[in-house]
Amino acid sequence: MNVEELRNYSLSLGSDVEEKMPFQAFKAANGVLAFYVCGHMFCYFDIDRYELVNVKCQPDRIGELKERYTSVTAPYNMNPRHWIGIRPEGADDSLLRELVQNSYEIVKQQYSRKKK
Repeated sequence: MNVEELRNYSLSLGSDVEEKMPFQAFKAANGVLAFYVCGHMFCYFDIDRYELVNVKCQPDRIGELKERYTSVTAPYNMNPRHWIGIRPEGADDSLLRELVQNSYEIVKQQYSRKKK
């Protein structure tokens, strides 16, 4: 899955998804594209160096995913207890879609409850 396909897929998850480039002030991260639901990030990656996609994940799934898939690794600059990194070059498209959707659902469920 290339950058544009992942972008389109992330946006297709719901009408409540927003995309932003939140780190424009930082030279090393000004190409980071992030996706938000309920005002909170659920996926981000660098569009210039498309080497790692970072998503939220249930803590009890992280170990199993890392053991099962060599493309699943530690996230970049996020808490490794709640986030994972996925190397898109080595990841099957269906795995990438499943983990991005899972992240979207985790964040949406967590923050839509708090608004009620």
